[in-house]
Amino acid sequence: MKDFTLYIPTRFVFKRKATDEVGQVLAGAGYKRAFLVYGKGSVVRNGTLDRIKASLEAAGVAYDELPGVRPNPEITSVREGLAKARAFGADVMVPIGGGSSIDCAKAIATAFNYDGDPWDFFSKKAAVGVTPLLPIAAVLTIPAAGSESSDSCVISNDELGLKRGMNGDAFRPKIAFMDPELTFTLPPYQTAAGSSDMIAHILERWFSGAPAAPVTDGIAASLVRSIMELTPRALKDPQDYEARAGIMWASTLAHNGLAGAGRGLVYGQRAGGWESHGLEHELSAFDTKITHGAGLAVMMPAWMRFVWKADPQRFLDFAFQVFGIEPAYSEFEDPQEAEEDAVTAAIDELQRVFVSWGMPAKLADFGIAEKDIDALLVTLEQNKGKEFGAFKKLTLEDARAIYTSAL
Repeated sequence: MKDFTLYIPTRFVFKRKATDEVGQVLAGAGYKRAFLVYGKGSVVRNGTLDRIKASLEAAGVAYDELPGVRPNPEITSVREGLAKARAFGADVMVPIGGGSSIDCAKAIATAFNYDGDPWDFFSKKAAVGVTPLLPIAAVLTIPAAGSESSDSCVISNDELGLKRGMNGDAFRPKIAFMDPELTFTLPPYQTAAGSSDMIAHILERWFSGAPAAPVTDGIAASLVRSIMELTPRALKDPQDYEARAGIMWASTLAHNGLAGAGRGLVYGQRAGGWESHGLEHELSAFDTKITHGAGLAVMMPAWMRFVWKADPQRFLDFAFQVFGIEPAYSEFEDPQEAEEDAVTAAIDELQRVFVSWGMPAKLADFGIAEKDIDALLVTLEQNKGKEFGAFKKLTLEDARAIYTSAL
């Protein structure tokens, strides 16, 4: 096990009707001016926003708001929200939704006391921690990204055709309000994409290029198995509280660093090279309608098939601990063939699980064709350089081969 530092300062309020306690909890923590950040309508239509506002009003907490944050949040919304939050004199950010709203709020909080443009943090012209962040109290309604307690923030820039992330413990929300009942109305596609995203967060850490870490690996494998068990239940019965609660908590544990502790640190608490995420980010920057988790459901199996021979044992561990698949040595003359058969079966099974939930199997399902790969590689190089990866170093031609195999 490698050395690590894990810092998770988030206070979790996980319960039915947690939404109705937002004002009371914020007031008790000394906050007086909350800036709400939310998406394009679901929190309005299902009454969640009204409940939060009523809770704030009852507790004497003033509020202003930035509505309309899209999936794959864009820097223009950050700039707009920053101007409004400053004018309002906000002392706490309250994103309502999933990773998009929370990441937008994180970016606003980052730049709140910074004189330059907020994109400077994503283009590495400014460093996180140079100026103090506003505290963040997230109201989670879409479990997927794990942003409610993670150290990461991802923002798109449509003008530049880029999607970039930054990391640091300062990004971890101080409070996370988590009410599984808020997820009852999530569409099946969004539920499935969220669960796919969670599994990708766990496996990016699993395939970090570091040796096995038995305790952490056990946690990670258990999380993946739990997500695979609970997601079909939630898809079959959207109001299955236990399934929804388990999925919501899994989204947090998948991306708060616990599932990667001792697996090696590259930046912040993120282990490994996050190759599948890097490949997918170019998809959802190229076409912002592509849901991140759905893109990962295509790219992660494609990446796995390309790189597994760099460390077959790590993939054999994955095959056994997640799916119970072992090499059938007695059926093959060559032991390596038996191992390849087991690894291939595990990767195929992972993709079968994604597809069974309604996730796409190939890039063509998004309308992406071979002619688009050159454009993906241009921005991939800007974001990752000519070589990237920790499990196996990838060149841009390797990336082309992975994208092509996923068509």
